[in-house]
Amino acid sequence: MTFKLPTPRGTLTPDRPLDSLTWLRVGGPADWLFQPADDQDLATFLAALDPQVPVFPMGVGSNLIVRDGGIRGLVIRLGRSFNGITIEDDRVTAGAAALDAHVARRAADAGLDLTFLRTIPGSIGGAVRMNAGCYGSYIADHLIEARAVTRDGRQITLTPADLNFTYRHADIPDGAVITEAVFQAGKGDPDALHQKMADQLAKRDATQPTRDRSAGSTFRNPAGFSSTGREDDSHDLKAWSLIDRAGLRGHSWGGAQMSEKHPNFLLNTGAATAAELEALGELVRRRVLEESGHDLQWEVIRIGDPLPDGEDPHNVQVFG
Repeated sequence: MTFKLPTPRGTLTPDRPLDSLTWLRVGGPADWLFQPADDQDLATFLAALDPQVPVFPMGVGSNLIVRDGGIRGLVIRLGRSFNGITIEDDRVTAGAAALDAHVARRAADAGLDLTFLRTIPGSIGGAVRMNAGCYGSYIADHLIEARAVTRDGRQITLTPADLNFTYRHADIPDGAVITEAVFQAGKGDPDALHQKMADQLAKRDATQPTRDRSAGSTFRNPAGFSSTGREDDSHDLKAWSLIDRAGLRGHSWGGAQMSEKHPNFLLNTGAATAAELEALGELVRRRVLEESGHDLQWEVIRIGDPLPDGEDPHNVQVFG
């Protein structure tokens, strides 16, 4: 990008490789990575930014494939000034950079039940954007309001009606950055809530490849809802079941692999490129469509440009 960028109080880094910022550890550089000092710094910067510059808000990279050629434009990543958690009565206010698991634990300490967040990877901003959920509970069930900065620098408040939540989706203005969310939670005994989360973690660790390099669930469930965790939960239209029936549990492509433990988890076994991960995912989609007639939709966000033919993504410099 040849555009002149405003000077922020936060950190603005050119040509920043993004592989070290994603859980799958792949991805080329962003033209610019912006880490704002606070919400006013973010608003002032975006208000002054040339409207032709594309903007991509990035959380902790837990649900993301950045392609090997990187991202043209500005990537915004919120830091410590956006990870505060405060509790008053039955309401929990969390900064967009606060980890879902931390919010669940802090709420439980105060006797408030947001336990469904404990096993969801990522941060609150991404959870709102994706209407994250599990065990029958979703962000939509608890959100009172979310605060955001728009692409043109306005600070706005979004209600559940504005967000129009559906399965794995919220209507967020293009280029807007979620900065904070307010949740309402039911009350419970702190010890019981912590035990509930411990049980959920044990169940997750027994069924998912939590020690491997993944981005969580790769595809949305055609059933249109997350696993409930109940005994009567049907698996017929769960993505993992369709992938398994197509014979793709453990299937690999280069350094990418569908997990043996949970076939809806796409893994980087150590040296995968973004192109290999995406190619394996598309192979899975084709095979499942052929075998069952179901067109799996990506849950993992894929963004950026592929490398030009002949370039080696392993030669991209890594910062830090």
